[in-house]
Amino acid sequence: MTTTDLRPVDPGNLSSTTEHIELAESVMAHNYHPLPVVIAEAHGAWVTDVEGRRYLDALAGYSALNFGHGHPDLVAAAADQLVRATLTSRAFHNDRLGPFCRDLAALAGMDLVLPMNTGAEAVETAIKVARKWGYEVKGVPDDQANIIVAADNFHGRTTTIVSFSTDEVARAGFGPFTPGFTVVPYGDAAALRAAVTPHTVAVLIEPVQGEAGVIVPPADYLPAVRELCTEQNVLFIADEIQSGLGRTGTTFACELEGVVPDMYILGKALGGGIVPVSAVVSSREILGVIQPGNHGSTFGGNPLAAAVGHAVVRLLATGEYQERAKVLGEQLRLRLEALVGHGVIAVRTRGLWAGVDIDPALMTGREMCERLAVRGVLAKDTHGSTVRLAPPIVIEAADLDWMVDQFAAVLADVT
Repeated sequence: MTTTDLRPVDPGNLSSTTEHIELAESVMAHNYHPLPVVIAEAHGAWVTDVEGRRYLDALAGYSALNFGHGHPDLVAAAADQLVRATLTSRAFHNDRLGPFCRDLAALAGMDLVLPMNTGAEAVETAIKVARKWGYEVKGVPDDQANIIVAADNFHGRTTTIVSFSTDEVARAGFGPFTPGFTVVPYGDAAALRAAVTPHTVAVLIEPVQGEAGVIVPPADYLPAVRELCTEQNVLFIADEIQSGLGRTGTTFACELEGVVPDMYILGKALGGGIVPVSAVVSSREILGVIQPGNHGSTFGGNPLAAAVGHAVVRLLATGEYQERAKVLGEQLRLRLEALVGHGVIAVRTRGLWAGVDIDPALMTGREMCERLAVRGVLAKDTHGSTVRLAPPIVIEAADLDWMVDQFAAVLADVT
């Protein structure tokens, strides 16, 4: 191919789903296996493909779209900031960052915010902060800090993070791996206690394991984690990238069990589905160990991200969306539990978030999602026969019922 052949392709020249998919498959690395749907427009809880078909979005960008596609308050915040300033780097202050961090810290009941971009970056940041705190505050010998994590975790896909993943698809071929992590069974407080040593600086867990299939721990687990961490002078780090910011019917999933971690890791919904925004939020004692030059990001805390993130914080400050997720989540739970024994083996919910285990004798989770797409519902499978449902919190109650109706109809076709 000559340089004269390298002309940009006008998307208007591609009229069909097949053409779009063939182009993408030919020029992109195959790190995803998407459903054969090409989305062109999105509003609220609904999306439209390139051929005009509408779908209910039951994934919501893995909770990045908690407030739906194109929420007017978030779009307005982004549009206003786009014409003012989008990037300054952290070499200078910008007028949007301070107010955003102040109000996010207040929302979380913490002191300081360290803004980043993606969820994985925020997890990496939390790991660095925990280690530095361990050396400078707890007194752990240099290079001996250890962090306890849970089996079946999902915290991202950087080389450090996959070092403590138990998912071989995420790990295989990416070693050598970063040391300094101990894996224990999720939800097992006794195993966690047994793993703590004088060199343990943190326990890093998801209050609800999203990628694993919306796995909810025993009710006494998070309180036990909090008690142990306090007793052993270990940081309790809650990865609320998927579970936080309204999804579970509370601002943070930890609230459901009445616990407050030492550090929140936030992302996804913090950017309103418009820009990538993440953050580590903690106390002054903990985040205060980071000094200039220790950690940074050119785009982290940029004014566009701060403007959108601040608008998200303002939406959550009213409590409206948390209550909506709680009420609609109960509706979702009742409807899904009625399907147990009718093609569904088990259902796990937290607010407007569900993991549904399909009878593997009937179909895989992938096959269920393909059949749902034909019926106008977009969802995502995980771990074989599990389907995750996480529609935007702005979904209408009638649309939520319709979504479950389509789920039931797929099962009825094969049972």
